[in-house]
Amino acid sequence: MSKSFEAQGIIHSIGATTEYGNNGFTKREFVIKLSGEGENPDYPNYVALELIKDKCALMDVYSVGDEVIAHFNLSGRLWNAPGKPEKCFTSLQAWRVESAGAQPQQVPPMDAPAFPGHGFDDDVPF
Repeated sequence: MSKSFEAQGIIHSIGATTEYGNNGFTKREFVIKLSGEGENPDYPNYVALELIKDKCALMDVYSVGDEVIAHFNLSGRLWNAPGKPEKCFTSLQAWRVESAGAQPQQVPPMDAPAFPGHGFDDDVPF
């Protein structure tokens, strides 16, 4: 199982959705220039991420220049070809992309009443 991470950045490019093989496997790549805390604009970092299958559509609502937060899994695999040196492939597979300017939805604390103004009344008539 791969570990989940997130990265904030400005979209540099968005690739087209590409279909591979006869089974309908689709993949879409996009590149972000990392931004946010700890990033030095004098030495920008560009990161390529990929979306697969039904997640390819996540980039349909974004454009180059939009700032996003990409949630992704880091995974990798080894590949051995006869007579060739072993290769390691690393994949940053995004599973959620959201606008960096979007405010997360507020979730009421567990002890808050379900309906504001209609809390529980300890002085019940029965």
